[in-house]
Amino acid sequence: VCFIGRSNVGKSSLIRALFSLSPEVEVRVSKTPGHTKKMNFFKVGKYFTLVDMPGYGYRAPQDFVEMVEAYLQERRNLKRTFLLVDGVVGLQKTDHVAVEMLEEFGIPYVMVLTKIDRASRGLLLKNVLAIQDFVKEKTQGCFPQLFLVSSLAFSGVHLLRCFVAHVTGNLPAVEAS
Repeated sequence: VCFIGRSNVGKSSLIRALFSLSPEVEVRVSKTPGHTKKMNFFKVGKYFTLVDMPGYGYRAPQDFVEMVEAYLQERRNLKRTFLLVDGVVGLQKTDHVAVEMLEEFGIPYVMVLTKIDRASRGLLLKNVLAIQDFVKEKTQGCFPQLFLVSSLAFSGVHLLRCFVAHVTGNLPAVEAS
């Protein structure tokens, strides 16, 4: 699986929160936006690999497009891409470009709204509704469920963790009685 999003959207913080129970996944989080300049690979036990992509937009590395497009197009075993969107600012033009790329390559992806603890309820609702409309009208490869998370308060982290386990085939099926 891979995590992609604008610089300063909280990719590294979310990855650290998601894998707080896995000491082998050690994620450094910088105070400087756009600090991740290369793809960072994290082996999650023997189960799967998670990729933290550099951020796009503000302070993106110069080779961002070549690096990310090559990875997304050539990685046949990529189960899901998680596109992170800032819960305070909502979808930006650069996010639309990322969506267009994922749609063009036919890559299944999920949108994750980060930093929900920093947005007022009204603003959060406005951004959630705008993203849901966007997904319904403008996308084909996007998973319809939007995940809302806060790396600080751990809100929504457990549900997203379960979804990652599910898409990587690491969530045992439960029999319905």
